[in-house]
Amino acid sequence: MATTTTPSPELPWRSAASIPVRPVKPTPTSRSVVTPRIPMALPHPSVPGGRFRPSAYVGEAVPFTVTAFREGHDRIGVQVRLFSPSGDESLHRLSPLNDGFDRWSTLVAPLEQGVWRFRFESFADDFATWEHAAEVKIAAGVDVALMREMGAQLFDRARGEKKRPGTDKDRLYDAARVLRDPDVHDDTALQIVRDPEIAALFEARPLMGLVSVGRDAELLVERERAGAGAWYEFFPRSEGARRAEDGSVVSGTFRTAAERIPAVSDMGFDVLYLPPIHPIGQTNRKGPNNTLVTEPGDPGSPWAIGAAAGGHDTVHPDLGTLEDFRAFVRTARDNGIEVALDLALQASPDHPWVAEHPEWFTTLPDGSIAFAENPPKKYQDIYPVNFDNDPEGIRAEVLRIVRHWIAQGVTIFRVDNPHTKPLQFWEWLIATVSAEEPDAVFLAEAFTRPAPLQGLAMAGFQQSYTYFTWRNTREELEEFLTGLAHETDDFLRPNLFVNTPDILTEYLQFGGRPAYKIRAALAATAAPTYGVYAGYELFENVARPGSEENIDNEKYEYKFRDWAAAEAAGDSLAPYLRMLNGARRAHPALRQLRNLSVHWSDDDSILVYSKHLDAALSPDGRSDTIIVVANVDPHSARETTVHLDTTVFGVEPGAEYEVEDLVTGQVWTWADHNFVRLDAFVEPVHILHVKENR
Repeated sequence: MATTTTPSPELPWRSAASIPVRPVKPTPTSRSVVTPRIPMALPHPSVPGGRFRPSAYVGEAVPFTVTAFREGHDRIGVQVRLFSPSGDESLHRLSPLNDGFDRWSTLVAPLEQGVWRFRFESFADDFATWEHAAEVKIAAGVDVALMREMGAQLFDRARGEKKRPGTDKDRLYDAARVLRDPDVHDDTALQIVRDPEIAALFEARPLMGLVSVGRDAELLVERERAGAGAWYEFFPRSEGARRAEDGSVVSGTFRTAAERIPAVSDMGFDVLYLPPIHPIGQTNRKGPNNTLVTEPGDPGSPWAIGAAAGGHDTVHPDLGTLEDFRAFVRTARDNGIEVALDLALQASPDHPWVAEHPEWFTTLPDGSIAFAENPPKKYQDIYPVNFDNDPEGIRAEVLRIVRHWIAQGVTIFRVDNPHTKPLQFWEWLIATVSAEEPDAVFLAEAFTRPAPLQGLAMAGFQQSYTYFTWRNTREELEEFLTGLAHETDDFLRPNLFVNTPDILTEYLQFGGRPAYKIRAALAATAAPTYGVYAGYELFENVARPGSEENIDNEKYEYKFRDWAAAEAAGDSLAPYLRMLNGARRAHPALRQLRNLSVHWSDDDSILVYSKHLDAALSPDGRSDTIIVVANVDPHSARETTVHLDTTVFGVEPGAEYEVEDLVTGQVWTWADHNFVRLDAFVEPVHILHVKENR
């Protein structure tokens, strides 16, 4: 596990299978023939339907995979040709997956932001065909002289290539001479056939015949934060809120909320998400716990956007001024944090839109405007926008709003309920904004059916909420995480939020502190992007009766929390979150999505998976492997044996290696099969760094 390479900062990619770039001329075929001479199919990365581009992020190890085969038993080779946005060309050799389905694959990590082009190329691999036949026949004493002369002729042909290095030519000249020497024993000739150095020469510069070239395709590579980051959510009005002498509450402001930023940074978070910061309507304002009864001073839901003070381009007067917000953004940036802003396309009855553009809403037969609904839920303080009445006007207004906040220093937007708006609108908006601001990131808060959730991702959303919060058993998690890493990975990037103001699952309500540790550890290690809503570190787990949300929901009132006192008393999960985010920064394997491999255990509550990154793809040139073993039952201690396919992280079956638990610092010697004991009330999760082979 100690393999190292020296990354080249000049190259816009990392790869373990790069080969010298050479032009190819496809073998001519009849104009009536569509299938290439060496057939290729099912190329990846790709998006179902072929309409949208697949996507990746800078530094992501992307599998380039294709099905390729030919008739008979002759060997073929496959390579992928890449063109970076700035025009650099590279060639990468694919290896067979040995899965019985003629699949070929290689990993490349693009390092340049923008649109990449790529195409697959297949060919008859003359050396590999001879190597296979000669291995069998010479060993069996069949057609030995013929096999030896065929190999010598191949080596002569390779020596004739103008651009082949002189050292290669010398090695091939000597090999051809040995094969032709009648005094050389067949066993010595077999050594030439089996020589790994000669095989490597032809791997890098294959002798190609029947060359077939696939269609050009595109891959959108976005900035790293589009695919990897740790999010933290808080309500600015609660940070610094205080009670006045008369018992009323004085709202926190951007200035008081900024005082919380260093603590968020200290926990290792790099994105700070703010719920809507705009004026809140008075009409039908919601009171505590989503009631229809309000008292003076009730702040209302931030998602009921719009009042006399303004709409989506305005900050709530209680929070401060626009300049105060810009200062907040600067403070966050100085602490290594980006601010993400909520984009909720809806309006309170008091929003300026209602008077200025009544056509943007749905009018019912009785003349009233339709409220937002999610039966049986009803949102009497919100009007949903009707995108079909004046689509051009709505598009222009939303684009203006997004541009406005980008001008204030915000390039990350968490989009509220995007699945309740037309998909074509989002496709247009994200494409338009991204063309002007390539660093823009849109997160879809789409807890909805698989088709619209995936459709939003295909249409351009860089990230998406998922069903993670409701996947709790080992079986559920194995299926769910495998799907994220290997089925929708070409277009959907998950953001595994552990909780939200609206989501407090039964698992957290009744699982106690172990449940909070388990969910945080899984979210932080299974995907490169995850999120935490404030209060999680204080184990806030009391739900409003009959619901899946916190009692005294912060959406409808101020929250008073003493973060420092809780941590000083040992009643905070902040140190655990700090450890998780520290591990994510130290281990590049945890900042990858597609490298997750599920392993096995003898206990149906012990989940086991690993994440591995080869040295050639790693930013520091060192291979990195993390093994996660989690007791997903927060109510028990479990003892079992876990079974690992160590080949997925480069360890020979049966070999021993050292692992260090990043949670406790303990070090053990492991192999394929290992005993574990995980007590949910002590430490329910091992996060093991594979240190070295023995």
